[in-house]
Amino acid sequence: MNADDFGLSAGVNRGILEAHAAGVVSSVSVLVNTPGWTDGARLLRGIGPGLGVGLHLNLTTGRPVSWGGSLCDARTGWFHPLRRLIPRALAGRIDPGDIAIECTAQIARLRNAGLIVTHLDSHRHVHVLPGVWGPVVETARREGIQVVRVPLEPYSVNVMSWRALLKKATLRLAWSFAAGGASPLRRPDRFVGISLQGSPRFLRRLLALLDHLKPGTTELMVHPGHPDGDLAAWDDYTAPRARELAALTRPEVRERFRRGSFRLIHFGAL
Repeated sequence: MNADDFGLSAGVNRGILEAHAAGVVSSVSVLVNTPGWTDGARLLRGIGPGLGVGLHLNLTTGRPVSWGGSLCDARTGWFHPLRRLIPRALAGRIDPGDIAIECTAQIARLRNAGLIVTHLDSHRHVHVLPGVWGPVVETARREGIQVVRVPLEPYSVNVMSWRALLKKATLRLAWSFAAGGASPLRRPDRFVGISLQGSPRFLRRLLALLDHLKPGTTELMVHPGHPDGDLAAWDDYTAPRARELAALTRPEVRERFRRGSFRLIHFGAL
């Protein structure tokens, strides 16, 4: 169970660690250039080895850790937002070298905080874009990070949500062009979480997923947190984080993890 967006705000950090303390979150993906980063790094240094820590590569929000180059608006120095990054990446207007430099800088910031990096994924899944996937995977390999997320949720999961189906299809198409349909690095056997995000039926869908896990390893992506001012200023996914946290820490969910026929691990155990 991996919680994305650790480091986004103090409230998100606190919520994710509450879910970890409840015994349901075993891994976090960390943003290193957002308001909650300093607080988050301090908290993570006090957590034991049972919580895996990965980089949540950010190429769309705020300022880069490196100089940024073609990833940024030359007038402001801020990253191009997602709606501008996508067409630029597809048109070949993002320098792969700039991506590699920024990815390396964010990995270094995480490691310089005294943290072991178990995996890599990205904010808004931008690493699966054509023109972005290649330099990210090459950088991960060079830095000794063997696990990179491939966010391809099966279409059979939550077929009733057209928004989830559209997002799944978009990610699958982007990655198929970017990677040629094959991942050169290690990853879990399955990925789920797209259909959970923003759902008013989060608890019901989560329990259904846990009750029907297939043999092998499954990454389950979640976004718990306590909404606060920094979160509202930096991200539009706010209120659902509290709903996710409430569901993840409910007794019936905790009981599934204590008595289920599965074992909770982090990416360092793959």
